[in-house]
Amino acid sequence: MSNSIVLFENENHKFIYLGVEKNNLESIFTNQFLVIHNNEGVLLDPGGVHVFPRVLANVSEHIDTDNIKAIFYTHQDPDVSSGVALWSSTLENAKIYISGLWERFLPHFGVFDSSSLVPIEDKGGEIKFSDGESLKIIPAHFLHSLGNFSLYDPISKILFSGDIGVGIVQPSEEKIFVEDFENYIEFMKGFHQRYMASNVAAKKWVNLVSKLDVEIMTPQHGLLFKKNEYLKFLNWFKDLKCGVDIIDKIY
Repeated sequence: MSNSIVLFENENHKFIYLGVEKNNLESIFTNQFLVIHNNEGVLLDPGGVHVFPRVLANVSEHIDTDNIKAIFYTHQDPDVSSGVALWSSTLENAKIYISGLWERFLPHFGVFDSSSLVPIEDKGGEIKFSDGESLKIIPAHFLHSLGNFSLYDPISKILFSGDIGVGIVQPSEEKIFVEDFENYIEFMKGFHQRYMASNVAAKKWVNLVSKLDVEIMTPQHGLLFKKNEYLKFLNWFKDLKCGVDIIDKIY
């Protein structure tokens, strides 16, 4: 059995955290997620080549892979998307959602058939299920990628934030949520200061997601945030000087 954790479930909808690596071979530990709605699946940042077997096995415990209708990529980094060729050949019915800015780079990851690609426009969009419900694609540009998105699930009220909210910590099957936000800052600060482009970009994203009803934020690395810690994160992130704001320190 996998170490997947169901973060939300009702009679026709699930949001699933697909577990962590059980070895230390992964240099950058990543989180992968699966949304299932009426037996239609959407994979979120399924990861690089070396996690593919584990993630595929975990996904298969929850849904027939023929029923995966979409793969959503927040951005182009290899820890996020270098497994895309394996996924696209395995999930023949799945559309690949990624910023249109990165469409022409996918052949470098082995994807030469563009018929399954859905380039996301800068202003975002949605991934629709057959009954009309949808996942909302939220712009998160320059945080840190120039073509970057978050994803909001309005049914579970879970925000998949990608690299926003990342903490550089070892994964744990016992502890998956931030418990003390003030202490957790030390695991986030260096990453956000160096990888996020500017406070202008941070404020823009915070203004967008503040309009959403969020119960859980799920970053692509590190621990997850329940509502109270999520709100503390927004308050911290909106005032953070990062990227070009501190360029003199970097140089």
